[in-house]
Amino acid sequence: MKYTATCVRSGGWWAITVPEITGVFSQARRLDQVEKMAREAIALMLDVKPDSFDVEVQPEVPREVTRARKARIALREAEQSADKATVAAARTLLDKGYTVRDAGALLGISAQRVSQLAPKKAPAKVASRKVVTGRAGKSNKGEKPGVKPDHEVAA
Repeated sequence: MKYTATCVRSGGWWAITVPEITGVFSQARRLDQVEKMAREAIALMLDVKPDSFDVEVQPEVPREVTRARKARIALREAEQSADKATVAAARTLLDKGYTVRDAGALLGISAQRVSQLAPKKAPAKVASRKVVTGRAGKSNKGEKPGVKPDHEVAA
């Protein structure tokens, strides 16, 4: 079963009522204590365990609080939309050959953030051939055995 704990600020306390059960009243100093106090009052009235039901706390608040909460929800939704648009724009710019620095400047974010949002695709692997240079598998100075220098790799 689920019960509603409505609460109204009264002086320095929250006055709690449970509309589903006549005669259930309690109070709490802070809003975070309302559920516990309502749960205890309901359990005493019904002679059941306090964890055997659900309690939804519904505080009565000024209109400004409701407006502020709605505005914060709208802000989160707008941020999510902006994030999606930024990712799409970053991918488009990089696909068209823009540098991450230019993409960042155009989007108003850092180049590092562009790299995080739209990481470069790994280049296709080029089939490698074992190349032995020098004598007895030893490489020439500065070269690794079996690896061609970059300028000699076939495309």
